[in-house]
Amino acid sequence: MKVLYLECNMGAAGDMLMAALSELLPEPEKFVEDLKALNLPGVEISRDYSSSAGIRGARMHVFIHGEEEKSEDVLQSSACCIWQDHNDNLAYKSDHHHTSITDIQRVVKDLPVSDRVKRDVLAVYKLITEAESQVHGCPVEEIHLHEIGTLDALVDITGVCMLMEKIGADKIFCSPINVGSGMVKCAHGILPVPTPATAEILRGVPCYGNFEGELCTPTGAALLKHFVSSFGHMPLMTTEKIGIGLGTKEYPAANVLRAFLGKTDMPMMTVEELSCNLDDCTGEELGFAAELLMENGALDVFMTPIQMKKFRPGVLLTVICRPEDAEKLTNLMLRHTTTLGVRRKTCTRTCIHRSIETRDTPFGPVRVKISKGNEIERCKAEYEDVARIAREHGIPIRDVIKEIKN
Repeated sequence: MKVLYLECNMGAAGDMLMAALSELLPEPEKFVEDLKALNLPGVEISRDYSSSAGIRGARMHVFIHGEEEKSEDVLQSSACCIWQDHNDNLAYKSDHHHTSITDIQRVVKDLPVSDRVKRDVLAVYKLITEAESQVHGCPVEEIHLHEIGTLDALVDITGVCMLMEKIGADKIFCSPINVGSGMVKCAHGILPVPTPATAEILRGVPCYGNFEGELCTPTGAALLKHFVSSFGHMPLMTTEKIGIGLGTKEYPAANVLRAFLGKTDMPMMTVEELSCNLDDCTGEELGFAAELLMENGALDVFMTPIQMKKFRPGVLLTVICRPEDAEKLTNLMLRHTTTLGVRRKTCTRTCIHRSIETRDTPFGPVRVKISKGNEIERCKAEYEDVARIAREHGIPIRDVIKEIKN
């Protein structure tokens, strides 16, 4: 399985993502020609190499009518949009022309790219405009985008969508996103970081704020939200290629976004880990809660002895579940234990392929679990069958297992 992992320790912007992903292609420079073939009016594109904190990486440059969009203006251009009130008066005025989502849809429809890329581009724009609509309290149709930033963002979004199609990863994973901190100036004034639109897009995504400034733009946030299957640590994978995209700002740390492309032999899935600390629950209550959780779709439930405040012995109740079951199981934990809160985090679960076979043994047919993957192969008799044989023959389980192995 082909796996792509994005390391966003310094946030993400469309140009950083595009630069990093282009490095994964056999001939990165040819990708610039692919972008130029979009034939967007007034758009010039170039690509070069530079370094940040001594780390060499690629950088993409997009010029609109000879003007390159600066990082401090990204908010205004790609997400801090203007909107119309119900009297058709503009809440923000500029000398530039502005573009609605309908205009963007019309442009995307005519782009010389595959239908898949067009769907991805429109899905990313949908995330951005819906976030803006939520933030400003106006319909999506009334959101208008700044002209220069719209073209700049269109190149970034389309470019990343084209690269994702070319790379063809089966699963895409990403680190927690460093969104930055502090304040940023935009068309509406001075706003907190992450900006309201970025924060809205990244609902449900693990984020943190390290370093002053806007590290994750709305465009970068929307691209990650659309393409990434799971956020967390790098999964078990064999890395084959590494792409490094550079940001434009200077920080104490290397301002880079890294893309790791590789393979894994083992299937992976996104799971949620729910947990809570308990020191006033009886054994009966804990056992009953664990049974209910398993019956309602939990993949695993386990309890760990812990020490709590005032040196009280307690239990850490942990539940592993599918994302779609997390809310239901959280409610069960709150209802059937004494906890006042449940912690939740997203994890990547790597699984070895498993299957069940029935094999003939001196005790008759026995089901055996076969596990294979990543140069691992093992087999183990199913407990229920081993326990049944031990009872029927009046012998210890260990003797049954030994005889089956022989």
